[in-house]
Amino acid sequence: MWFPRLASDRILRARPVDGPFVLTLKANNTERVYCLNQAAERSGLIRDMSFADARAFCPDLMSQPARPDLDMRFLATLRRWATRYCPWVGYEGTDGLVLDVTGVAHLWGGEAAMLADMRTRADRSGLGVRLGLGETRGAAWARAHFGDEHSTLTDLPVAALRLEDRMVTALQRLGLRRIGDLTAAARAPLARRFGPELMLRLDQATGNASEPTAPEKDPPHYATRMSLPDPIGLTEDVMGIAARLLTPLCDKLKAQEMGARSLCLTLRRVDQGCQKVELRLAAPLRDPTRILPLFKRGVAEVDAGFGIDQIRVEATQVEPLPEQQTGSRQNSPDQLNDLITRIGTRIGLENIQRFLPADSHIPERAFSIASAAYSRPESGWSALRSRPISLFPPEPISASGSQPPVQFRWRRMRLTTGRAVGPERIAPEWWLPDDNWRSGVRDYWKVDTREGRRLWLFYTPQTPGWFVQGEFT
Repeated sequence: MWFPRLASDRILRARPVDGPFVLTLKANNTERVYCLNQAAERSGLIRDMSFADARAFCPDLMSQPARPDLDMRFLATLRRWATRYCPWVGYEGTDGLVLDVTGVAHLWGGEAAMLADMRTRADRSGLGVRLGLGETRGAAWARAHFGDEHSTLTDLPVAALRLEDRMVTALQRLGLRRIGDLTAAARAPLARRFGPELMLRLDQATGNASEPTAPEKDPPHYATRMSLPDPIGLTEDVMGIAARLLTPLCDKLKAQEMGARSLCLTLRRVDQGCQKVELRLAAPLRDPTRILPLFKRGVAEVDAGFGIDQIRVEATQVEPLPEQQTGSRQNSPDQLNDLITRIGTRIGLENIQRFLPADSHIPERAFSIASAAYSRPESGWSALRSRPISLFPPEPISASGSQPPVQFRWRRMRLTTGRAVGPERIAPEWWLPDDNWRSGVRDYWKVDTREGRRLWLFYTPQTPGWFVQGEFT
């Protein structure tokens, strides 16, 4: 099954366009045509031509950026759909599927009826498909791309053997344009000139060399559900069913060495309405006793209506979680992760942040802020120099001289210096543009005032002046 316009069909089946339409993809700093519909082909456009040339040929051309990642997800969906015809379905490049229908065609009334059903369902779904049937994988590919299911293999061009373009051009220059010309020619001279690949592709197409079809495995689906004979509505009853569903779900996660990062509890009511409780975890988890209490707040807010008759639990996002050896002396971060999850369900996981060390001696650049749920604590903080717990933009004070002032006013307070430690000279990072450090080096002092304030002051020798930038605890 070859889908020659898979990318554009994926878009147009949801939002039809009346006229030429292309998908563009940047390659070597140039926007090029990645895929196009039939109307664009009739206008003379081809793949890999620059988008500027395409607009010149077709002024009313409509376009959209290509998404190869979404195309592969769509092809994976088509692969699962194709398993209705046979259990052995694999990928053929980025726009095709290969099916081993040996022994199953009679279930559809024969090969012709099966192909007709494939074509009808694809057309009904808005997908252009070309089908090829053969005794070998190579023959089926050749008929799908260069003929039809009734084409004679020897009459197809040599490009139908899945050869490189340069090899196809060289064969055509020798007068070998069809597969039948290759089968009639002497093998030894061709093998010496073009290498073993040519003979291998020819033998795979004619059946003299095997080419197995490896079916793709479906990714594991982490979900469990239960249909209830009588509707329920109490929070305790819902939590009890959720506990029974979490146990096999977590067992499956453990067998795959995976952990749930987000879960969804779906409650179907008797009126066919659905209530969903989504849970995002601060770390991958597969312990049902720890997951279950985190659902309680959301379940308590559910409107059960006339009752709930089906409950489903699904791990919507999973991450690798290999087995780890634990002991009594090992500090476990489970309690902190559970606390972050509980707070995150109220204010959002992204709003719980932590500081991480950064490789810079500039105070403003010596740290970064990251989400606590999606980062790990680091121990790379420098203990050589103490830094204030509160850091703010420099605030000027009235003082003169290069030594800390005896008395100064800051934030409408009159302060007296009791003890001063310093200076610590910090030079700007010349390779980074920063307007705040254009004045040059700074001499930092740790000043303890008699009024109890412990401040971080600095002096700028180039343009004499004093500033307060931080406060110690």
